Amino acid sequence: MTHDSSTSTETATVETAIGGRAFPDARGRLPGVTLRDLPEPLPLRRLLGPGVVGAAIGLASGEFILWPYISAHAGMVFLWGAFVGVIFQFFINMEIERYTLATGETALTGFSRLWRPWTLVFVLLAVASNMWPGWATSSATVFTYAVGGGEPKWIAIGELVVIGVILTVAPFIYRWVERIEFVKVGAVVVLIGIALAIAVTADGYRGLGDSVTDPGLPTDLGFALILGALAYAGAGGGQNLVQSNWIRDKGFGMGARMPKLVSPVTQEPVAQPSTGYVFPPDQGNLARWRAWWKVANTEQLVSFVLITLVTITLTSLLAYSTMFGKNPPNDVSFLKLEGDTLNDRLGWFGTFFWVIGAYSLFAAALGILDYMGRLVSDSIKVSYLPGSGWWTEAKLYVAVVWAHIIVGSAILLGGFDQPLALLVISASVAGVMMFIYSGLLIKLNRRTLPRAVQIGGWRLGVMGLVFLFFAVFSVLTVIDQIRENFF
Repeated sequence: MTHDSSTSTETATVETAIGGRAFPDARGRLPGVTLRDLPEPLPLRRLLGPGVVGAAIGLASGEFILWPYISAHAGMVFLWGAFVGVIFQFFINMEIERYTLATGETALTGFSRLWRPWTLVFVLLAVASNMWPGWATSSATVFTYAVGGGEPKWIAIGELVVIGVILTVAPFIYRWVERIEFVKVGAVVVLIGIALAIAVTADGYRGLGDSVTDPGLPTDLGFALILGALAYAGAGGGQNLVQSNWIRDKGFGMGARMPKLVSPVTQEPVAQPSTGYVFPPDQGNLARWRAWWKVANTEQLVSFVLITLVTITLTSLLAYSTMFGKNPPNDVSFLKLEGDTLNDRLGWFGTFFWVIGAYSLFAAALGILDYMGRLVSDSIKVSYLPGSGWWTEAKLYVAVVWAHIIVGSAILLGGFDQPLALLVISASVAGVMMFIYSGLLIKLNRRTLPRAVQIGGWRLGVMGLVFLFFAVFSVLTVIDQIRENFF
């Protein structure tokens, strides 16, 4: 009886904190939340990382392949789409972070509180988007350009195995991922700096001007590619959702109170599910919230947004300078033509371009496998295995990573190894995911948080626009694919 009375008092307190409503629990199938104060805010220098990781993973599929491919074929007229995609993703990321900052839970856990099957919906969509090993295959293909030969299929499988080993034995997994992605960003910055100095032509800069004065929509490339480019202008699909997991492991807001994801081989993982907290909206907590919200927005702007916009612009500029008007191939081998052109002009820069590209795509593949492991393991643990002492989130994470490696290797061995086609499939599904969860984020952040920290005002209007934007392009993509494949 004492336990029941305590629970009732705590529930009433939580209800009071969020405006008199009951905190959703998927009709009693998920653990409740408890009342805790927000931790003290940390300075920006200690929190830089999650935005860089998000941008770095996108520095391959979008920035190194899809957007340069569009610029090589259609010119710079669609560069405006990259800016729209990145700005929209900033607002998506911040609504994902809003929920995690306030509760410590991931946004996907929040969705499952509204309706438990949302977990399976997003897991299935994320698997459909990311089981195709387009990043590893692209990395392997570009690597063969740099070394002058080799079988991309076997190199890609080898890369997947190396990634699996890294993610299995890394003691604190986020820290290793962050370091690898920071190195990648540094390498790409060096590449871009040299390109600006010696490789970009006057025609390239004129084309950049055309992107402002003569914008367009290259529909002849297909809506699937356009939707994919918009979705992968930065992160894309499930990767945005996993911003929750990354900021939690970094110690943002209420995430500092949550267990960290560690290796089940080299560390002792926590068995409890990662369900969270609500803070009472008193003066002290709201002051801490404003500080956390400000630093989280700043971290995203100076890392994710800035890095992504600069790299998309400059890699597209380099592709336009070397290939526009030369009828480049309609597959990832356009990168070979780009490198060959750079070698013809400068003698060595094309090979350097391929080396950085191969590492960039490898690091993206690592980031993809990491975020798939996080998304699926956290979702399954919280929604379906909360009482299991053996199936920790860490064990589920490793199982998911290696399952993806096995499936990806089987796809490659089965002969489906065209990198650009694989990436377009992944990116198109990611765009549909973003259409669905941008709407859910609005409901979640108005249903579960204290009134003072709920989404509202102009941010609510922007998120409504994001929802409509991805809805329109998702419908256009489906229509385009039906027309192309059945008529």
